[in-house]
Order: sequence, then C-alpha cells, then structure tokens
Amino acid sequence: MAKTQSFFTSLSAGRLAVIGVPYFWFVLLAAIPLLIVLKISLSEMESTSISNMIDWSHGWPRLTLNFASYQFLATDSLYLKTYISSIEYALITTLLCLAIGYPFAYYMARSPKHMQPTLLMLIMLPFWTSFLLRIYAWKTLLVSNGVINNILISLHIIDTPIAMMNNSFSLLLGMVYSYLPFMILPLYANLSKMDMRYLEAAADLGTSPFKAFWLITVPLSKAGIIAGSMLVFIPAVGEYVIPELLGGSSTLMIGRVLWDEFFSNNDWPMASAVAVVMILLILVPMGVYNKAQAEQMEGK
Repeated sequence: MAKTQSFFTSLSAGRLAVIGVPYFWFVLLAAIPLLIVLKISLSEMESTSISNMIDWSHGWPRLTLNFASYQFLATDSLYLKTYISSIEYALITTLLCLAIGYPFAYYMARSPKHMQPTLLMLIMLPFWTSFLLRIYAWKTLLVSNGVINNILISLHIIDTPIAMMNNSFSLLLGMVYSYLPFMILPLYANLSKMDMRYLEAAADLGTSPFKAFWLITVPLSKAGIIAGSMLVFIPAVGEYVIPELLGGSSTLMIGRVLWDEFFSNNDWPMASAVAVVMILLILVPMGVYNKAQAEQMEGK
C-alpha cells in the first residue's frame, strides 16, 4: 500500500513538473512583459520617466489609472487607419503566400522521398542569410537605377525606370518573400501525411483529378492552411523592418507607428497602448485557430 501511494505521489509530482515548467516560462517570458506594457499604457509620461500607478501620498495606497492614451487612440483617425492598413497588408500577404505556397507544398509532398529533403533545404536556405541583408538586397533590385530597371532598359522593354520602390508593391513583395517559408512548411507537413487511398478511391469512382483535389485534398489540409496562415498573418501585422526599408512613407503600418511613439515622440504610454490594442487584434485570429484545432480534434 505504501509503495502504491509513493508511486502515485511521484507520478503526480512528475506531471506537475511537466505542466508547470512550460507555464513558468510562459509567465516569465510572456505574461509579465505584457503586464509591464499594460502598466505603462495606463500611466502618465513625465519628463524622463513613467509615473507610478500606486500613490502613497495620503498614507494609504491609491491606484491611479490613466486612460488618456486609449481615449486618444479611439478618437484619432490616424491610428484607426494604421490598424486597418496593417490588417489589410497582413491579410493580402497571407493570401498571396497561400496561393504561392500551396502548389509548392503540394509538389514537395508528392515528390519522390529522396527529393523531399533537397526541396525542404531549398525552402530553409534563405534563413542561412541575415533577414536584414535579404531585405536590403530587394532594395537594391527595385530602386530606379537598380538591377531590374537596368535590365529592362537595356532590353528596350521600357524607356524610363518603373517606380517599384517605396510603395505597396515593394512592401507586399518583401513581405511575401520573407514569410512564404512559414506558409510552405506547415502545409508540407500536413500534405505529406495525407492518406493517398482517399484519392485512389475517388479516382475509382470516376471523380476528376481537380474535383478530387478540391473535395478531398483541400479539406484534409485545412489544419496546415490555418497554421500557415496564422504563422504569416500574426507577425505580418506588426512588421516594422520591411515597411521601413521597402514601404516608404505612403504605406502605414502599426510597427512604424510604435517606433515613432517610442523613439521619436518619447511617449511610452501611447506606444504601449498602441501595442496592447495590436495584441488584442492578434488574439482574434489566434482564437479562430484554436477553435478550428479543437473542432478538428473533436472530429477525430
């Protein structure tokens, strides 16, 4: 009896450790920094520091919350336009990555087994180079006197350089190029595990290849589509480097507004409020993703 009780005690301690360690790191690396940002957003910016939320001047602690930053966000149309613009660019980037990445992931999953590691390495190869250097490379390609315009002019295809920099085209091109691997990898992982007998059965029943693809392959790859879309959409909403280097002043995104509020205006409460609202916007697609995962698990 004592041995049995000791066994269950050690088992419970082991399960607690397995569950507790990830939660510990989550609280340390995610929850606490988020609470600090939330605290700053509800404070006031003094000359060089943030005001305290707890006032002890009357002998008793008094909590003072300043919602001025959130009120300004709700009334200033510039921030609303920036949020909408960021979501639009992130959504377009996600759709373009899906349109380009799905055929590539499908080809990878249907390729011979000996070719798949090589194709996978080609997808991951850009990560061996600095992200910043790759964006700067696109900048040198797209400028008016860059490689692309010089080639087109030398071939007499165009007479004057095409404006491909500091606009929506260069921004979307840079974002699609940067985030495309994050779409391909989960799709490939999902499609490579698909049971091919479903397609064989559909072919035996006289279903055309396109109809079988649309009715069987696409629904079965739903989890990969959702995972890839979240991996692209969530970081794309808050992207800063690509809009700064390729987008120009005509493209509004929330990452650049955050930078300006923190480092140009030195308004940390306002910048923190912008960040909190952005996080809340990102939580919506994450909730959709978790709900889709839960429905898939229930379906199994």
